[in-house]
Amino acid sequence: MLRKLSSSLPTFKTLEFSAGLNILVADRTQVSSETDTRNGAGKSSVVELLHFLLGARADRKSLPMKPELQGHSFSLDLDWSLSGSGEERTPLTVSRRAAARDRVNLSPFLSFAAQLLVPPEGTVTNSEWQTIIEADLFRLTGDHPCVSGRSMLSYYMRRASAHAFNSATRHTPMQSAPDMAGNLCYLFGLNWRVAADYKEIAEKEELRRKLRQAAKDPMLGRIVGNSAELRSQVAVAAQRAALLERQLDEFQVVPEYERLKTEADRLSAQIRAETDADVIDRQNLTQLEGAVVDEQPPGTEYVERAYTELGIDLPSGVRRSYTAVKEFHDSVVRNRRFYLESEIRTTRERMEGRRTRLQDLDSRRAEIMRTLKSGGALESFLSLQGVLARDQANVQVLRSRFEAAEALEATDRQIKARRVELQERMTADLAERSRTVTSATVTYAEYARALYGDDRQAYLVISANESGVRFEPHIESDDSQGIGSMVIFCFDLTMAVMAYRAGIGPDFLVHDSHLFDGVDSRQVARALQLGARVAAEEGIQYIVTMNSDDLQKATGHGFDPTRYLMPVRLTDARDDGGLFGFRFP
Repeated sequence: MLRKLSSSLPTFKTLEFSAGLNILVADRTQVSSETDTRNGAGKSSVVELLHFLLGARADRKSLPMKPELQGHSFSLDLDWSLSGSGEERTPLTVSRRAAARDRVNLSPFLSFAAQLLVPPEGTVTNSEWQTIIEADLFRLTGDHPCVSGRSMLSYYMRRASAHAFNSATRHTPMQSAPDMAGNLCYLFGLNWRVAADYKEIAEKEELRRKLRQAAKDPMLGRIVGNSAELRSQVAVAAQRAALLERQLDEFQVVPEYERLKTEADRLSAQIRAETDADVIDRQNLTQLEGAVVDEQPPGTEYVERAYTELGIDLPSGVRRSYTAVKEFHDSVVRNRRFYLESEIRTTRERMEGRRTRLQDLDSRRAEIMRTLKSGGALESFLSLQGVLARDQANVQVLRSRFEAAEALEATDRQIKARRVELQERMTADLAERSRTVTSATVTYAEYARALYGDDRQAYLVISANESGVRFEPHIESDDSQGIGSMVIFCFDLTMAVMAYRAGIGPDFLVHDSHLFDGVDSRQVARALQLGARVAAEEGIQYIVTMNSDDLQKATGHGFDPTRYLMPVRLTDARDDGGLFGFRFP
């Protein structure tokens, strides 16, 4: 359990924690103005300092790195249980300061730390301290991809600065799915190693995505088409290059020279044919577009007008006949228009495809003509050597494309098969650990009922799919912020209890006041009552920071905070009311 948070800063308000529920209150003073805020009183700073002392990396944006704090150290007293020592606990003081943020002082310097092969002066590196935390707080040793002590602590002490209150299952929006699944599986007593396999698949998919993206770049596009098409192209191109190489080896320049000339004549004939066909299509297109405009149904109004002028009533049977004729003509016109428009589209597509072919034909003919104009046996030989080099390079490009396309297609099939396999493995594991899954879902539902009764449906789904392991805590709501926060509350409490019961998690849970923003005061009261009850029954510690007015509203709904209030109270006073005894500029 956490016992005391202190600092060498003289004005720092030392916080002493006890077993069970601890409520750190921030008051509004009588001299506070409407513009004063308790956001700077230090409630969230408590969480930041706990993270700093429990191995968090300190970058330039971290709270202890502020110029006013860098010269001071911070300390945390806590009960420590050595890995593998059961219930045996010993007091431990952890000290760290931003000026030497990579060094962590442990007092006393316990024997387990000596196993890290560092001098016994009571100091370890922050990386070594993280290893100790994993071993002794989480019983986590050896290689454990996708499971991290630091990541798991971020569930136990959610940070508002990391947007940890946006989602119950992620302690930061940037947290990857494998990291989330791995850490939650471990804390809930499930097969966390499957998450590492999912991570491997995700990395392969990301690589494949980048390769396909590169294929769209004209400078990098080497992966085009499919392996079956490229296999044929490689065979044809390789045969042509081999024939040309054999001709050059035997100095048979004339046959290749004649082949190029014949190819140039054939290309010229193709260009003329394509051009003639294009002229015909253009004429047809003009006629088709005119026909669409001119196509109109014949009128029938003159029939009734003629009968009227003769003074004869048009019989109903005749009227029906003319109506049927008119509908028939309208149908014919519609079909005719549809046919003409279809022909126009087909003609335009044919003309567009011909334009591309003409460009390719003309480019190839120009290249051949330059070769033919070289003249003389030596010049032709040298020119054909260039042609051979080009053909050989083309064969190599085609082979590279073929190999890459084949690898991509194989990888795609392998990934799909691997995902199905992992889903089956995880589904089977969940079935084998059904008692653990049931315990988690029942515990979550019990906590949700304690907050809302039976008025709202609540459940925790733990399942496997092709993308990984899914944790889905739910309380029926109208998507309000308050109910979303209570989902996080129930999920965190369930997680902490499940891990502590299994002996793989610490015995504390810390919630910042941001968790209760927008929560109905009745649910705040019930959440505090539930937190106090669970902490007492399970033998864990639950620390909460709150604004005094929120606590007062909860008190109005039957919650008595007297036994749980911490002696120190923070205020919004500008001079010395906050945690540090001053306000930062």
